[in-house]
Amino acid sequence: MRSFARELPPEIKPMNTQPTIRFSVIGLNHNHIYSQVNLLLNAGAELVSFYAGEADLASAFAESFPDARLARGTQEIFEDKNIQLIVSAAIPDERAVVGIEAMRHDKDYMSDKPGFTSLIQLAEARRVQAETGRIYSVCYSERFENPVSVRAGEIVQSGAIGQVIQTIGAGPHRLNLPTRPEWFFQRERYGGILTDIGSHQMDQFLFYTGSISADVVTSQVANYGHPEYPELEDFGDAVVRSDHATGYLRVDWFTPDGLPTWGDGRFFILGTDGYIETRKYVDIEGRPGGNHLLWVDHNETHYEDCTGGDLPYGRQLIFDILNRTETAMTQKHCFLASELALVAEAKAARLGNLA
Repeated sequence: MRSFARELPPEIKPMNTQPTIRFSVIGLNHNHIYSQVNLLLNAGAELVSFYAGEADLASAFAESFPDARLARGTQEIFEDKNIQLIVSAAIPDERAVVGIEAMRHDKDYMSDKPGFTSLIQLAEARRVQAETGRIYSVCYSERFENPVSVRAGEIVQSGAIGQVIQTIGAGPHRLNLPTRPEWFFQRERYGGILTDIGSHQMDQFLFYTGSISADVVTSQVANYGHPEYPELEDFGDAVVRSDHATGYLRVDWFTPDGLPTWGDGRFFILGTDGYIETRKYVDIEGRPGGNHLLWVDHNETHYEDCTGGDLPYGRQLIFDILNRTETAMTQKHCFLASELALVAEAKAARLGNLA
């Protein structure tokens, strides 16, 4: 088995010398906002201001990013003509509202996932995006914030495993009940488990298979272990299909306390000439840390430690904002990944203790 820690070639190493943008934040209800902001800062963008209605969230954010000013309200940010991008990790059902308003004010937008909690929201965002030509980007962090996911994409695109014909995604999470806010247990607010963490898997299915259209074959959601929270979906799975590939996904809130991280996220990519497995956050009883990539071709087995690898999404999004291109992600892909998650949620069989 070939094993090595991968050195990035010079042409794809992070570059902070390109022209930059100025951005602001609206909504701090999920801690993903910190990594969203850092993706942009690390790519050379400037954080100007932020707003949150919750004083405790605003205080913590200000402590982490002391150079950003607290705006008096959302309208101050929307109307600031020096801002090119608005970033949000608001409560999930509020994210599309922020994004649509941003586009109407001639600003691009980056949302935490899920970017939408209903097909109605998605339809309105598509309409406004088509009218304005602005960028509505969803930060699918399982792919954009994990070097192992980026590297898997490079291998697929090189043709090393042939044509991708199937993916299997596992997205288990630790529930951490005492830390969860009230909205986390309200389905209308968080959108359902397939809408939420299932959107990661839909994004990866489309990306690795190169699919530009797909359908949901079957889906189900359940509350198997938390009857005291009847609107909480603690399990979900689905099958999706394009004209040349299929995908299966499973997401859940059952990570046991014995695991040294919040979830054993894995993704399997089957090609006609080989396959890939990504172990994103942990390798149980194996190598330390995360970002483990294992793959096989017709010649040998391979292992790569992708720790410290390139994360191009931030700088690609900045490039797209400045040049009106689609190097980070096409708009069609962004919306389709969300649509598949929303459709899977809407058509899912409902099992267990769900209200």
